[in-house]
Amino acid sequence: MLSFKNLDFHKFIESLVKTIELKDQYTAGHSMRVSELTELICRELGMYDFECNYLHIAAHLHDIGKIAIPDGILLKTSKLSKAEYMVVQEHPIIGASIFEDLPGFESMAKIIKHHHERFDGSGYPDGLSGSDIPYGAAIISVADSFDAMTTLRPYKETMHPDSALDEIIKSSGTQFHPDIVKVFSKVYHTKREAIFNILNNKNSSLFWSRSWSKEEIFLAKKLV
Repeated sequence: MLSFKNLDFHKFIESLVKTIELKDQYTAGHSMRVSELTELICRELGMYDFECNYLHIAAHLHDIGKIAIPDGILLKTSKLSKAEYMVVQEHPIIGASIFEDLPGFESMAKIIKHHHERFDGSGYPDGLSGSDIPYGAAIISVADSFDAMTTLRPYKETMHPDSALDEIIKSSGTQFHPDIVKVFSKVYHTKREAIFNILNNKNSSLFWSRSWSKEEIFLAKKLV
């Protein structure tokens, strides 16, 4: 039986995520960058190591539901139609469904499901707002959006990180949790070199492999 103690769990997660990145070359490295940006935010927030690790893994898996999105939509280089965009919006639900029945992953499933919610309630899939959004999902949302804005895609120009930060600050209180925006802004200015290294894929990983105790796994469930 697989467990956290007899498996290099992080390597397993990275391999799982590659199934998405092999499908969509334009998002290759995205999950890794989002997970490392997420960990920087978590560390600045003063979270415990097991909390940082748990959210690091959740960030790695946040787009895993895209495995079920048809290639004709996922790989489309032009603007999506309304119907196509609705299909893409299903990926958080699909991703959550993969993990929601696994012991110890209940919180992670909810984080994956709600990483596209918006602080003002206009996000998806459930239109959650404010503190109803899992805190981990709100953290990943900032990291995810920052990387998306600074990544070149066929349908948009890449944005300089400084401009991407400005956009995130402008969306504080509407798209993003204001407290997390403040923390990310601080991280950006105090750990600028680390962030640029992440964006350039120069860091292999900020995550360090370790074994989790049953107590830590239980506490991690409270992150929702």
